[in-house]
Amino acid sequence: MRLNSKQIAEFTGATVIVEALDPSHLALGLTWDSRDVHEDDVYVALPGERVDGHTFIDEALRKGAHVILCMQRVTENTQILAQEMGAAILEVSSTFAAITDLARAWRGFIKGTVIALTGSTGKTTTKNLVRDVLSTTYNVVATHANQNNELGVPKTLLDADPETDFVVVEMGMRGTGQLAKLCSFVRPDMTLVTNIGEAHIELLGSREAIARAKAEVVEALPNGTGVAVLNYADDHTLLVCEAAQTAKRGIQVLFFDGTGSYDPLANEGVPCVWASDIVLDEKGCPHFDLHIPDLADPLDCEVGLQGLHNVHNACAAATLAHRCGVSLEAIARGLRDAVPEVGRQEMLAGKGDVTVINDAYNANPDSMRASLAMFSALKVKHKRYAVLGDMGELGSFAQACHEGVGRYAATQDIDVLVCVGDLAHYIAEGAREAGFPADRIISVATRGEALNELETRLEAGDAVLVKASHSMELDRIVRGLQA
Repeated sequence: MRLNSKQIAEFTGATVIVEALDPSHLALGLTWDSRDVHEDDVYVALPGERVDGHTFIDEALRKGAHVILCMQRVTENTQILAQEMGAAILEVSSTFAAITDLARAWRGFIKGTVIALTGSTGKTTTKNLVRDVLSTTYNVVATHANQNNELGVPKTLLDADPETDFVVVEMGMRGTGQLAKLCSFVRPDMTLVTNIGEAHIELLGSREAIARAKAEVVEALPNGTGVAVLNYADDHTLLVCEAAQTAKRGIQVLFFDGTGSYDPLANEGVPCVWASDIVLDEKGCPHFDLHIPDLADPLDCEVGLQGLHNVHNACAAATLAHRCGVSLEAIARGLRDAVPEVGRQEMLAGKGDVTVINDAYNANPDSMRASLAMFSALKVKHKRYAVLGDMGELGSFAQACHEGVGRYAATQDIDVLVCVGDLAHYIAEGAREAGFPADRIISVATRGEALNELETRLEAGDAVLVKASHSMELDRIVRGLQA
């Protein structure tokens, strides 16, 4: 972002409380966290239930914030401080809306390609892969971590400069219309949908409804020039195309398939990037041949992330990157050098020569199954302990979804299943009904109980997978197990 205080006031409809000493001076970044303020930032004072950002305006000014966006009258002392620092104070009716207003205006300055990325699972991992592969060749800005909501999405746009080649915007979704609202100011040129799963089924009621909601990012593409990258192996992808009227609107649709079972002869003429000859190394990282249409020889690829499901994510990133002009060598390098996000299948050293796989950032039925499959394929010296907690946002489907995860766990190479939480006991029931030995199932109510059970049982060479919805805070178990 490069905007002066007058532009910011104009774009947000703000009342100028204190004018900047130099009206031409540019603000170069935006934050609502006073701890992260840098010189020449816009500091946005957001009201909150626990903390009110207006309390930290003086701190932000002292750290060098050039513009303050607030929605409450500031004190005379704060105004004097702003004048001394040469900063502007702008008052708006809603600081939340002001961030979106700024992003909407700044989008017009961005000359590069804007990519909207969504899906039920794998959004953040795929976004990181897209970022890493594109960055081998271009100047790229991407959503930080999983800041994919109404605040994080506009901030991603504001982090870009006019010269940025690609802006990769991860978008989360909770209901119908949310993606359309985000796309109204993101205005994507390309979009990637990882899959249509069961995340947020509580709110939408069916995978068909989820598919139609996800289709909003494809509907937002410009007629005639838009590009959609979609999962050919997903049984709801055609519904996404129908809902977005891709054929009628002249949207170029490119497919990817990381199952290893794609048949090019049966799908002749389909523009699909696909994987074959998939194997996992002893760390659980996939190696495979990547097939790209119109190229005679496949590309030998490996991914620096664990799990077969990451072949899908890698194929998605490769499809988009190839369309954007990244060389085959650079695609292979970007995939190989990928590293996991903190809390997402992060392999850590535990006490007593125990390996801990921290996948506790979030969970839904699809990602649970993918994580269990990864863990089952991992080479382990001794026993595998899967610590699984409650999955949120499943509503009336919660019991069935948790039981389904339990049944799937029973098919995997797991030695001990530790279920944590009120809903997770359904995982235990599902596993038991599917034949998992009852004496190897531990069902507890709290993190502390789970940690106690693990600490009394774990031996050198064991491995522990920890996964649940973020609200369960099972990362505390991870910290308790670390060396």
